[in-house]
Amino acid sequence: MASEKILESKKAKVAALTEMLQDSVSFVLVDYKGISVEDDTKLRKELREAGVHYVVEKNSMLRFAFKNMGIDAFDEVLHGTTAVALSKDDQTAPARVLGKFAADHEDFFNLKAGYVEGVAYDASGVEKLSKIPSKEVLLAQLVGSLQGPILRKLREGVICTKECVICQHTGILGCCEQNEQ
Repeated sequence: MASEKILESKKAKVAALTEMLQDSVSFVLVDYKGISVEDDTKLRKELREAGVHYVVEKNSMLRFAFKNMGIDAFDEVLHGTTAVALSKDDQTAPARVLGKFAADHEDFFNLKAGYVEGVAYDASGVEKLSKIPSKEVLLAQLVGSLQGPILRKLREGVICTKECVICQHTGILGCCEQNEQ
């Protein structure tokens, strides 16, 4: 039987792992068996750049942490080699980076499951999440789609007046002057 000291150490590790998982907005579980040191180094660099924490953990420790969180959706995937990638602020970053890596390295790197803001996803769900652009890209696309029609109308002279509020606030100079001619 395990000594009391070892048992306490494991309980502390599970508590820290539980806290780390609870503090994240999303995480993804992967099977990394067969990854080379070079590929692992590249992957960890990409994850760091995306603000994602990546850790290899024992399945039993993850199982206890998930139990502490009241999650039982991952019991069937907690076998073999398992790593977990977590993000505290970007819901899709772990899935995006790991999904791209898994697509490029299908022979030895597989998505197992994921969790985003209280919803558990299987491997195919994580793959779908991996195709969602980052929040910054989505916001830029939204601004572009809103800005396009307004700028088109400005060029056509439909919106402009002598006291053009849009020109004053967008920094587009000369729009009203062109329409006065």
